[in-house]
Amino acid sequence: MVERASRDAFDPAGLSERLGALVGRMGRIAARWLERATREDEAFAVPAPEVVAETLEALARALLSDPDRFAAAILDWHGRLFALLGRQLARRIDPDLPAFYEPEPADRRFADPDWSEDPRFDTLKQVYLMTCAWLRELVATAPGLDAKTRARAAFYVRLALEALSPANHPATNPVVLREALASRGETLLRGLERLVLDLERGGGRLPPAPGRTDAFVLGRDIATTPGAVIFETELAQLIQYAPTTETVFARPLLIVPPWINKYYILDLRPRNSLVRYLVDNGFTVFVLSWVNPGEDLAHKTFEDYLREGPLAAIEAIARATGERRLNLVGYCLGGTLAACLLAHLWARGEERRVASATFLTTMLDFAEPGELGVFIDERQLELLERHMARKGYLEARWMQQVFSLMRANDLVWSFFVQQYLLGREPPPFDLLHWNADGTRMPYMMHKFYLRQCYLENRLVEPGAITLLGTPIDLGRIATPAYFLSTREDHIAPWRSTYAGARRLSGPVRFVLAGSGHIAGVVNPPEARKYGYWTRAVLPPDPEAWLARARFRPGSWWPHWRAWLARFGGRKVPARPPGAGPLPAIEPAPGRYVRMRADD
Repeated sequence: MVERASRDAFDPAGLSERLGALVGRMGRIAARWLERATREDEAFAVPAPEVVAETLEALARALLSDPDRFAAAILDWHGRLFALLGRQLARRIDPDLPAFYEPEPADRRFADPDWSEDPRFDTLKQVYLMTCAWLRELVATAPGLDAKTRARAAFYVRLALEALSPANHPATNPVVLREALASRGETLLRGLERLVLDLERGGGRLPPAPGRTDAFVLGRDIATTPGAVIFETELAQLIQYAPTTETVFARPLLIVPPWINKYYILDLRPRNSLVRYLVDNGFTVFVLSWVNPGEDLAHKTFEDYLREGPLAAIEAIARATGERRLNLVGYCLGGTLAACLLAHLWARGEERRVASATFLTTMLDFAEPGELGVFIDERQLELLERHMARKGYLEARWMQQVFSLMRANDLVWSFFVQQYLLGREPPPFDLLHWNADGTRMPYMMHKFYLRQCYLENRLVEPGAITLLGTPIDLGRIATPAYFLSTREDHIAPWRSTYAGARRLSGPVRFVLAGSGHIAGVVNPPEARKYGYWTRAVLPPDPEAWLARARFRPGSWWPHWRAWLARFGGRKVPARPPGAGPLPAIEPAPGRYVRMRADD
């Protein structure tokens, strides 16, 4: 329970001096922010303010178009409130009575016992949850809204509700109050100092993706699997990893990661490195490490990423190993590019270059893009393209902000409370460090990808997209494929990835792992977490697939390793990087991955 602090002596003069210094620093921050806000290159924002305003205006018009219905909804909220308060009074007499509203099991905002044991905070929590449910219903049933406007309205309302959570405000969070009282305000003051410092570092802007610290150094703490860069283009370096077994599968394995973040999500630390796991299991592993492009690469297209990325890599790997066939792995956007590579090879009669293909949380059919679709429509793409045309690229912070907003409770507000209300420095976390280490997007490439895939969904139309002179037809791809999706994925929803898996014509193994886009993939066997579902048949309805799928505990890695080994070929002596025709250029992780978006 929140209790009153003892009235020990404290230093009012010191407190006044610290507060005065903070006020002066905040004034300078405000001046810098106003100066920057007037510059042309700062006119772009995510989400676009004009789109938010238009959406909420459309919602208001829809609600007010039927005044009787809207008035009934207001009365309904009051009715729920009185019922809730009545139940709370009854629970004071009979504590065994269940509460009307409880947070979802995964909602950690109200985990502290005071949120349930203290009647004041319990009632506040329930009124908040009741209002959230009421508003969600109001938006869902507003008359006359088209599907996209309704989805945007629901998303913006959710962002507002998450921001207004009583857990995010010092006067209504029992943990913040308890620690502030116990420290006689020191925690709040320390948090305010952290807030001012972060605003100073960001020129009036808070970091869009908290988590990057100096605790992790590339090559020392993360991305530590030994290897060497053996080939590079303007857009990517090719890393070959050192073997840890005397013999290896003859066919190499090429991993194509997304270029929205750095490749080392698959090589964080030894205990959770998928790269190291593969090397230890006898695979010769190659990974593309994408460059962090600036305005000098604004002209680079999606075709250039295909040509200078996986297409150039498979030729370099053939020279380095003497093997013409390899196994291909694509992660997220890298998987979309890998599918385009396969379609290109099949169109040219070179399909035997790839023995198998693995797609990790990869979308090929963008008909249902999930919450990312909230940010993609003709109006918003025009604003984005105008901004990219001026800059030559899209800054990393905008993509980081999009992904953070999609999980604001976990990626925004939890850090806000910990750092700025409780004055705590969050412990270093390798995955969050990676998440904050973003890359820029070249103008021409990003424009093509968002329009052709997300907005128009042309990748699933046979011949609608031509890359490097070949029409792309996913239906021609008969390469054996393994699709790994994750059940709580908010970036590549598993039902959408399932639809993409059914677009291929070859044998497809679809596997659904627990957790989300990152944690569900980076799930080593030693963790014994989440589990996964398998089923050989792929019916049209993903829910029908799941209803009869078999659940298996633990990591999907061993299941994939067994599948992948079928396409590995014979065993040959291990091949150290740089020992063949392509000498080592530099040790892994290479210089491309060290280019930071804010350098």
